[in-house]
Amino acid sequence: MPSKAEISYSKKIFDLLKKEYPNPKPALVYSNPFQLLIATILSAQCTDERVNIVTQTLFKKYKKPEDYIEVTSEELEKDIFSTGFYKQKAKSIKNCCRELIENHNGKVPADFDALTKLSGVGRKTASVVAGNGFGIPAIAVDTHVIRLSNIFKYVNTKDPFKIEMKLKELLSEKDWVSSSHWLASHGRKICIARRPKCLECILADICPGFNPESGRKKHERK
Repeated sequence: MPSKAEISYSKKIFDLLKKEYPNPKPALVYSNPFQLLIATILSAQCTDERVNIVTQTLFKKYKKPEDYIEVTSEELEKDIFSTGFYKQKAKSIKNCCRELIENHNGKVPADFDALTKLSGVGRKTASVVAGNGFGIPAIAVDTHVIRLSNIFKYVNTKDPFKIEMKLKELLSEKDWVSSSHWLASHGRKICIARRPKCLECILADICPGFNPESGRKKHERK
């Protein structure tokens, strides 16, 4: 279990992030849990922006699990080609939709463990769908969450499961879903992997990774 100091420090971090990003929500665009499930599968090794471009057309063409099963693999692959790894993603989507029909009456299960048993669905995808699709407390650990959790010294590992468990110890359950969005938003806007804007960061005074040289143009440095 974390110490009182760890919990206090974590609270300071997330209180500031909560104020900076008051309306946390997924970057993926969706209208229901099924669309969110498909979009999240497509988001693996792909930007949310690209997925949103693809799903804008995809969700008009395929509205239910049966639609994804009935189409040929070749056509589905063509529809999702630009998201990368399209052959594996098409296979995962088809298998997932088949399992939804056979085991869940064509509906996305509102249960974390049941979600993880679907093809193409790991803990991250299950957490995204459970948390944002059904309001079930869950923490989705993406690359931003991994990176910032290490920068803040919450952990010293890139293991998503260990990071998920650590954050669940540090945070109130009511903040689990939002925490992923706060960290992801901060990672995209300020704490950018190769060019962090430390001088613009609201966490500058308390962040162990603060670097006064980060974010400055070369001609501004002495």
